[in-house]
Amino acid sequence: MSVIQNKKVQFKDLGIMDYAEAFSYQENLMQGIIDLKIKNRDREERARIQTPNYLLFVEHPHIYTLGKSGDEQNMLANEEKLKEINASYVKTNRGGDITYHGYGQIVGYPILDLDNFKSDIHLYMRNLEEVIIKTIAEYGLKGERSNGETGVWLDVGKPYARKICAMGVKASRWVTMHGFALNVNTDLKYFEYIVPCGIKDKAVASLHRELGGILSSEEVAGVKNHIKRHFEEVFDAEII
Repeated sequence: MSVIQNKKVQFKDLGIMDYAEAFSYQENLMQGIIDLKIKNRDREERARIQTPNYLLFVEHPHIYTLGKSGDEQNMLANEEKLKEINASYVKTNRGGDITYHGYGQIVGYPILDLDNFKSDIHLYMRNLEEVIIKTIAEYGLKGERSNGETGVWLDVGKPYARKICAMGVKASRWVTMHGFALNVNTDLKYFEYIVPCGIKDKAVASLHRELGGILSSEEVAGVKNHIKRHFEEVFDAEII
């Protein structure tokens, strides 16, 4: 099926939103794209409608999410501890193992039709990593990939290697949901109650800890702008 690629990406910052609500929001956008793709198959080429793309930013209240390939034993906190730390725990349909979302974290959910870009999930993941690598380079940090361990890391290959951005996605008919979680002002103690991403011998990092101070709201807005700019660059997209 021949179609003109739509490189425009509609951006929305959802602010603080419950995980379940954001999940439903994503699913609705994803299903809308899938439905349009299915209808396009029955239309003549000149009548086909371009599929939209979205990039959502959101901040979640404390929650642990376990991916479909994750091991429940990587959740170390019982129900009593979860109540004590005011956190919840859910299983979700993204790839990857367990991770934490919470205040001070920039969570990015690209809902993209990869037929508008390149229909290659491996490349898509590497491109997401590249966006974050370029973003944290703005702050003098050298982000790296760790072989076989998705996400963005600092000091790979050293005893104090640590992950600053976790990633996990789901794709259906080349339409994506879920995405990345960049630790900015994140309270890293919440990672002590899980085996992050199922990796036992490595730590987690945040911009706050690496830069030696809490980022102001203006500085957090700056981080978001860097992510958007590098997203446009890496994906050859236009955020609107």
